[in-house]
Amino acid sequence: MSVLIKNGRLVNASEDFVADLFVENETISAIGKNLDYTADKIIDASGKLVFPGGIDPHVHLDMPFMGTFSSDDYETGTRAALFGGTTTVIDFILQTQGDTLRNALTTWQEKSKGKAIGDYSYHMAVTDFNDDVAKEVVEMIEEEGITSFKTFMAYKGALMIDDGQMVQLMKVVEKHGGLVTVHATNGDMIDSLIAKHRAEGKLSPLYHYLSQPEVTEAEASARFIDMLEYTGCTGYIVHMTCEGALNAVRRATLRNQHLFVETCPQYLLVDASVYDNGFESAKWVMSPPIREKKDQEALWSGLNQGLVNVIGTDHCPFNWDQKLMGKDDFSKIPNGHPAIEHRMELIFSEGVHKGKISLNKFVEVTATNPAKIFGMHPRKGSISVGADADIVVFNPNTKHTLSVKSHHMNVDYSSYEGWEVTGKTETVLRRGKIAIEDGECHLKPGSGKFIARGKTTKIL
Repeated sequence: MSVLIKNGRLVNASEDFVADLFVENETISAIGKNLDYTADKIIDASGKLVFPGGIDPHVHLDMPFMGTFSSDDYETGTRAALFGGTTTVIDFILQTQGDTLRNALTTWQEKSKGKAIGDYSYHMAVTDFNDDVAKEVVEMIEEEGITSFKTFMAYKGALMIDDGQMVQLMKVVEKHGGLVTVHATNGDMIDSLIAKHRAEGKLSPLYHYLSQPEVTEAEASARFIDMLEYTGCTGYIVHMTCEGALNAVRRATLRNQHLFVETCPQYLLVDASVYDNGFESAKWVMSPPIREKKDQEALWSGLNQGLVNVIGTDHCPFNWDQKLMGKDDFSKIPNGHPAIEHRMELIFSEGVHKGKISLNKFVEVTATNPAKIFGMHPRKGSISVGADADIVVFNPNTKHTLSVKSHHMNVDYSSYEGWEVTGKTETVLRRGKIAIEDGECHLKPGSGKFIARGKTTKIL
């Protein structure tokens, strides 16, 4: 179908102007004033913002963890993302230690097949690196369009690789034009603190937070950055939470090193006081944990300084009965919280509306930078002729309240229950088709496409 969007305020990472937009055959065909096209559908966007569909590069859908699975699968998760204005997600494939990357890919393809409504891609988490896996890394880049490889510096015995494996992986990935991402926390320090607190009978969710002090993230981030410098590999730190880790990035700039950094809404919007609420605090048990107010300030500054490049979610929801697995021991609480639907509206409301970031910066960190860093630009992440027609029509003035009663994520609570936001996603196009309109999803499961990715585009 063809769609003509009239009189919208079009916003890209570096542009902001009023114009019309004509969409045909899944892509943007024309941008201009007073476009005279016949269209199957006309949308009057007067007084509305029109920006590229969000890209959330950090989600966990139907993910095995601690004996259970995250509660959103590819159908419910990508549908909820669309309701919030996110049209593409990148999920994490987890290699089983001792098994192949190919088998892991097959498992995740089965998870997404016939279910995804939004578009999607994969990162490959390498949890067991050796010579055979090194060959598979090259295959993933050259044959499958999977160009980013996740590593863990924590979760020993399940996901963690050691520094020697990390360096060897970086060398292979760098040679073939890929990207290494990292969960940067010092797993050995954290494990020892968890054991100490458990031995002392300190088992409430508060001790999840106290088992992962800022130094565990700052040290691991600095170590990862040094390994990147040594190997020349392009790197990306996921879910950065704290000033100490950000200062490691600042120090790297003194030697002209460049790397990419992601944070998440929860680390910008709430502080560690969420752990003062008994077992209700389990809603905020995630790794790394929520930090302090000074860390929020550092991260907002980092966004404006260009040190923090992306806002993802680390969406990894668990229902309350799953969280209750750890009612007697914080270390058994599944880590993660639901956020995929709220990212765009929360960051607009708390960032743009409150003057912490510009509208252009908002588009940059929620859409354009993820597209560039993860090899999808200019197809994704911008309003431009020839790009996929992933488009959000957004009312910047609508106030509404976030609640489990109205969200579309497959989880029985909202971490942001009662949070009033200003700005609401009204209409969403995914590759030119109306995905969300009048509070309804109009696309079917299985209509989302896997997006094979290319090399990273450098960003300033």
